[in-house]
Amino acid sequence: MASDENPQPVVGDPVGQQLKRAREKIGLGVDDIARAQHLRPAIIQAIENSEHTRIDSELFLKGYVRAYASQVGLDPESLINDLDRELEPLRIEREKQHEANPLVDIERRRRQKRRIAKMLLLIVAIALAGFLAYRFILQNDVASTSTEAPDQASEIQPESDVAEADSPSGSDTQVTEDVVEPGAVEEPLAAPEIGSVSGDTVGGEPPELVAGEATVQEPAQEPAVEQPVPVVEEPEPLVENPEEPVAVANTARLQMTFTADCWVQVSDADGNRLVASLQRQGDRIDVSGDAPLRVVIGAVDAVGSVRFQGEPVDLGDFRVANNRTEFTLSL
Repeated sequence: MASDENPQPVVGDPVGQQLKRAREKIGLGVDDIARAQHLRPAIIQAIENSEHTRIDSELFLKGYVRAYASQVGLDPESLINDLDRELEPLRIEREKQHEANPLVDIERRRRQKRRIAKMLLLIVAIALAGFLAYRFILQNDVASTSTEAPDQASEIQPESDVAEADSPSGSDTQVTEDVVEPGAVEEPLAAPEIGSVSGDTVGGEPPELVAGEATVQEPAQEPAVEQPVPVVEEPEPLVENPEEPVAVANTARLQMTFTADCWVQVSDADGNRLVASLQRQGDRIDVSGDAPLRVVIGAVDAVGSVRFQGEPVDLGDFRVANNRTEFTLSL
């Protein structure tokens, strides 16, 4: 029957009891399960007894349960859902302890300062770009104004020529034309009557001619003409574009190889998880992130090699407990 080949857990039982019942049904011991997962038997017993606090990471616990369930023929996803319900109170308790830790508050402030510094750097870069654009536009306006000034001076020059045409030399000609000559009078006045003289008027002096007084017009004053102000073009100032600040990279690279199944978790300086999975024999990881990198290895003897920034890392330099180690790599 299908139920004999794939035994289903009883609803409501703890995950550890379901795994233990399935293990005993197929005739496997705790040592068999531990040997297949490269774990200590104490870890398997902690899972079966629901002693979740004995396993440091919830991620590792789920990986162990998933592998255990596959080995004894249970549905891993169903057991993970049941495990999430069991771990909820433990999560709440750990969250309270985490918030009460003073180091958490220090780290939170440090991250906040990093975010503020990045925002300030971005604002300074935008302000610098705006300033350079403003200077460039202002220089173009000054250059166009300097180019238009000589054109305006050439337009004013013909007006001075017109003013020269109204000089006194021209007014002299006008005065000469306005002088009235005696011979030009059309109707001379008659001579006065003299009773004792007759016929002597021919040889006598001609009577005085009364004519209108010839008025000489004075030359008009020359209008004042404003001379154009010379425009001196100033050389454009040389603007050296300051170099923009360049962000200094703080990226580190980690490479690892594996000879057997092993859970690995790698986090960067901001707490982002770069790797969090179960690695198989022959697998290789190559990740990069902001230093320092925090590394957690679930099975030290399953790691083939570790290289940080191209240099080999000796796991013997770090503390190993229960075939598990946790360390930080900095530049």
